[in-house]
This record gives sequence, structure tokens and C-alpha cells, in this order.
Amino acid sequence: MPTLGLVVVSLHPVPAEFDRAAESIRAVEFRSDLRVQEIRPPEDLAPNSLALAADVSPGQLEGDSHFGTGRFIMLHDLSEPEAWRGQFRVVCFAQAPLETDIGADAMLPDVAWSWLMDALEEEQADYDFASGTVTVVNSKGFGELTEQGEGSQIEMRASWSPQSDDLAPHVAAWSTLLCMLSGLPPVDSKEVPAIRHIARNHGRG
Repeated sequence: MPTLGLVVVSLHPVPAEFDRAAESIRAVEFRSDLRVQEIRPPEDLAPNSLALAADVSPGQLEGDSHFGTGRFIMLHDLSEPEAWRGQFRVVCFAQAPLETDIGADAMLPDVAWSWLMDALEEEQADYDFASGTVTVVNSKGFGELTEQGEGSQIEMRASWSPQSDDLAPHVAAWSTLLCMLSGLPPVDSKEVPAIRHIARNHGRG
């Protein structure tokens, strides 16, 4: 599996803790159907930060992914902001299209959140103070957009505070969640059901 090579972007002297965290992310190997790259992190969130973008791409499809997309942002502040209750905070995002019957399931947000918690536990990620939202959007085209038909989309935004500078398990858990939301079961488990997705670009353009 490909290994991600990163260039850390920082406007401040890089603390050793952040350096070690970045090195742990550099060592993560991703499954072949997940394209991951470093992007410029949002400004002014923390003295030091690192951001990843990912697209689910079965068969190594080129261009924008219609299966799922996500972001992972690692923030670091030696002053330990009160809201973080530590030096590190992870902020992540995952989004995927769904079949409409799955999007109508009232239990879907609970299932998706449990997948993130299970992935963090499975990877033995050391963290506290997790929070987040899961949003399911159902849409139907009308008028000139009638031919788009019906569609559903799931979106998760989550954050938590890593309790060590080993960020590899956190990145691995995020990538597992994104693949599962996109309809791909974990590589090492065929017993976990995956949410059914639709491989089309609904509601754009």
C-alpha cells in the first residue's frame, strides 16, 4: 500500500511533539483504493497544523470521487487550549453518497458514529473528549433538475483530543470510517456491513 509523504506547513518554530506527530502520520500506509494527499491546513486554528485530503477511488479512478471524500486536520498548541484539554486536537470530515432507502433510515447517524468509535478502539487510538455531528441529506430534483432524480448523502464532522503524539492510529481510524461510509468494508473484516452507496455525482452542476 502507498505511504504518504508530507511537507509540514508551519509559521512557527516546530515543537518536538508536533514533529513526532507529523512523523507518525508520514508512516501511515493507506489501502490502494484510497487516494490521500497533504493539503494546506486552515489558517489561524493552531500554531502548528497539518491537513490531509482523501478520496475513495475503487479501481484507481481519476478525477473527483463520486464514492466518498474526507479531510483530516491535526492541530497542535503547546499552551493546551482549555477546549482541547491537551496539546493536540483532531478535526475530521467524511462524506459519501447513499442509496435513498438507506438515507431514510433513522438509525443511520447512530450507526455511522459507532463506526468511528469502533475504528478508534480497533486502532487503539489514545484519545478523549470526542464530539461530532452526523447529517443525512435527502434530495429530489424538480423542474430542470428533475432528471437528477432522488439522492441521499451522509456527512460526518468529528473532533477529539489525542493523548499522545502518535497520530498514526487516529489517521487509520479516519480512513477506515471514510471507506465504510463509502461502501467499502474494512480490509481485514468481511463481517461488518457497509452502507450502500451510489457512484454518481448527485446534485452538482
